[in-house]
Amino acid sequence: MAKAKKTILVVDDENDIRTLYKELLSKSYKIISAKDGDEGLKLIFSKKPDLVILDIKMPKMNGLEVLRKAKSFFPTMPVVLCTAFSSYKTVYASSLADAFVVKSPDLSELLETVHSLLNNH
Repeated sequence: MAKAKKTILVVDDENDIRTLYKELLSKSYKIISAKDGDEGLKLIFSKKPDLVILDIKMPKMNGLEVLRKAKSFFPTMPVVLCTAFSSYKTVYASSLADAFVVKSPDLSELLETVHSLLNNH
């Protein structure tokens, strides 16, 4: 019997980013996505993904708030903060994340981070 694919939740308000990450990761993982933090948090509770890729600047609820709430209920769920704003790396709330990746046209860092976190959990 084939091993079930691990599920990754991509939470980003930019449709192009969600599509790009899905194309990048769907060969190895099942991808679900949310367009804002509120929807993302609902999917964390209902789907319990194996890993979350989370943007920070989003409408309704920002990524740091989603991160804090998700980690309070699912402390071992790996979360990758993926943002265009490297300044957030030094924000205390970012330390709750398992990894911090600055958005870039080169997706190799994100891919390596996801593989590493999912293979170590």
